[in-house]
Amino acid sequence: MMDRARFERMLTARINRRAILGVAGTGLVAVSFAGRPTRSAFAQATPGANPVATPSYGNTPFALGVASGDPLPDGVVLWTRLAPDPANGGGMTGDPVPVRWELAADEGFSRIVQSGDATATADLGHSVHIDVEGLEPATVYYYRFDALGETSPIGRTKTAPAPDANPDALRFAFASCQHWEDGYFGAYRHMAAEELDLVFHLGDYIYEYGPTTDDPEKVRVHTGEGEIQTLLDYRNRYALYKSDPDLQAAHAAFPWIVTWDDHEVENDYAAQHSEDGVPEDLFLERRAAAYQAYYEHQPLRIASLPQGPSLRLYRRLNYGALAQFQVLDTRQYRSDHPCGEGAQVRCPAAVDPNTTMLGPEQEQWLLAGLDASTARWNVLAQSLQMAELEQQPGPGELYWNDSWPGYPAARSRILAHIMSRGIANPVVITGDIHCSWANDLKADWRDETSTTIGTEFIGTSISSEAAGTAGFFEPYLAENPHVKYFDPRRGGYVSCTVAADRWQSDYKVLTTALQPGAEIETVASFVVEDGNPGVQEA
Repeated sequence: MMDRARFERMLTARINRRAILGVAGTGLVAVSFAGRPTRSAFAQATPGANPVATPSYGNTPFALGVASGDPLPDGVVLWTRLAPDPANGGGMTGDPVPVRWELAADEGFSRIVQSGDATATADLGHSVHIDVEGLEPATVYYYRFDALGETSPIGRTKTAPAPDANPDALRFAFASCQHWEDGYFGAYRHMAAEELDLVFHLGDYIYEYGPTTDDPEKVRVHTGEGEIQTLLDYRNRYALYKSDPDLQAAHAAFPWIVTWDDHEVENDYAAQHSEDGVPEDLFLERRAAAYQAYYEHQPLRIASLPQGPSLRLYRRLNYGALAQFQVLDTRQYRSDHPCGEGAQVRCPAAVDPNTTMLGPEQEQWLLAGLDASTARWNVLAQSLQMAELEQQPGPGELYWNDSWPGYPAARSRILAHIMSRGIANPVVITGDIHCSWANDLKADWRDETSTTIGTEFIGTSISSEAAGTAGFFEPYLAENPHVKYFDPRRGGYVSCTVAADRWQSDYKVLTTALQPGAEIETVASFVVEDGNPGVQEA
């Protein structure tokens, strides 16, 4: 670890609490709306408006679109952020701005169900999080916002079924890893065209790296100078990513449930430990900035409002009696990489019972939630590969220390609990690794005939470069017979249909992520049968 003085000398822009946590002195652009034509749809509704239409960019304060999230049987979160100049801190003054919102039973807004007023303030980047309550279960609603004489695009959302309901099916998609420079977000255009109840985003919503100007394979370039560090930096990066019309379309079409991985802050960070050996106090200031920007740009309830470098993200959501989702945070509370960075020989720290991926409180919360669940399917929605992946062909063993194989004792506690308590139909959905996988979760990874405890489905990246394109993972597959499917292509997501007797995961991949407008195809489908854990071909 470098010493503090050396680190501070190396910073291209000095980090301090005022720059990270405040907006004073950042040169935010004040935008005047005087004399502009009013286009408020609250005065003149437009029947039949398309809920996933691409918004007009111009100087609209709704340039980042709209979103909804975390649906309950009687409520949902509605989100927008006012940002008429998204690339420059949002372009708002420090003044609070009144925002009107409406929720309707029809997309023409002839049947208004609820409406209200909120205030967008500078301390949260003029973002708005509306926690709507008192709604009907399993019901589609449409929503919009009005501010500064403008009306937002229309969003569509849907509440969860009643707690004791037994819906015929749940249809959802999950995605992760959308690197702006590595490819286009065209997979979201196809996702938005599906008939889904939910979308899960499992991490790496943004990437923190500086712009790449010397690589002809990069299809777009990050804005800014150097790796992002401050609150203003993170706000601008989210604004860049959210300017993508395909991402906006998927947000506007369905409620999202989100969790993060590492790149929302810094590559491979672990709790208060920076990948680059940054002193902990400085890194926690950066983490506070990153966490605040994450909250400002996601449809999260006030329970997730960050407190400095802390943000409660793990939570539990039900879809009637059919499915329960435990949404996990695999970054904020973990032990530092027990055996070092990268692929390493497993060391004593990895099997130390005090080594944790989730932290003691979240781990106990998870196990208690699994014990109490009466759902048919019990789903862990999280960011990192859970199945074993031994990465040394032939003699010897190596394990990637940033994912669950680097934390085998922590993983064993969870899987052993699931097996010993007979938790119904455990399924793990995962992001991070930029490739598609379908894995059996085993009681003994060294014994292919041992009990299969559950199933893991891993989706490829939306755009981030796949390590497998250079044959990186193929040599390891023979060492890991519990891996039932692997595909190194990027540019896709997984669409799932869950019924009482069967779960089906369809792996969807673009013909290319390097060009806009690419087509998509279902390249593989796998099922899990009720009461019979493990991957089967559809």
